[in-house]
Amino acid sequence: RGDGRGLVRFGHAVAPMDEALAEAAVDFSGRPFLHFDADLPQGRVGEFDIELTEEFLRAFSVNARMTLHIVLRHGRNAHHCIEGIFKAFARAMGKALRQDPRVKDIPSTKGMLET
Repeated sequence: RGDGRGLVRFGHAVAPMDEALAEAAVDFSGRPFLHFDADLPQGRVGEFDIELTEEFLRAFSVNARMTLHIVLRHGRNAHHCIEGIFKAFARAMGKALRQDPRVKDIPSTKGMLET
């Protein structure tokens, strides 16, 4: 539904990728915000510019009008770190965007999600 009725709204996931551990938390609140705490090296993984990781997530959170927190707990291999970040993010979104049959209204104390 477009108004958010029955939406779980919040999602959280942790993804281990070998030596890397990434965490993501999302809130489809209508209030865009990104907190990105990942000490990634400069450079590239294959053809992918590592700096684009944060820029992509910022643009996604703004355009999806969601609050997003990304924390890379630890990791050394840039490929594993980035893969863990995106897998945690995808899993957190999957949880938040599910419908909860117990929730009959809009999941907000204000009775609306900002659009």
